[in-house]
Amino acid sequence: MVRYKGHAYKWDTVIEQKVNELGRYLAMKASALDFADPAPKLERHDHMVLRAKILGLTSSEAQQLGIGKSTLHYLRKNAQNSRSFKAYHKVKEKLAFTILQQLEADAT
Repeated sequence: MVRYKGHAYKWDTVIEQKVNELGRYLAMKASALDFADPAPKLERHDHMVLRAKILGLTSSEAQQLGIGKSTLHYLRKNAQNSRSFKAYHKVKEKLAFTILQQLEADAT
């Protein structure tokens, strides 16, 4: 969701409105064209530490965490790709717990 002209819209709606603005500008029905507003905020929802943990996770470690073989397979497949990916909340919690343990061990 993005705020545009005082309302909350999905990006596809904003893009559609911008295309309409461009059409009005090209037909000389509008005197100005503004593609800068609203500016997109591109955020990644996955972290490189999480990717590294997934790729370094063995089948036995995953089993100890309660992560199944097929879940681990798809996590690895998505982590190898450079695109952003999502993991289920419960799986993220299990992985985050092990990452925290590892960071605490490294700190001592």
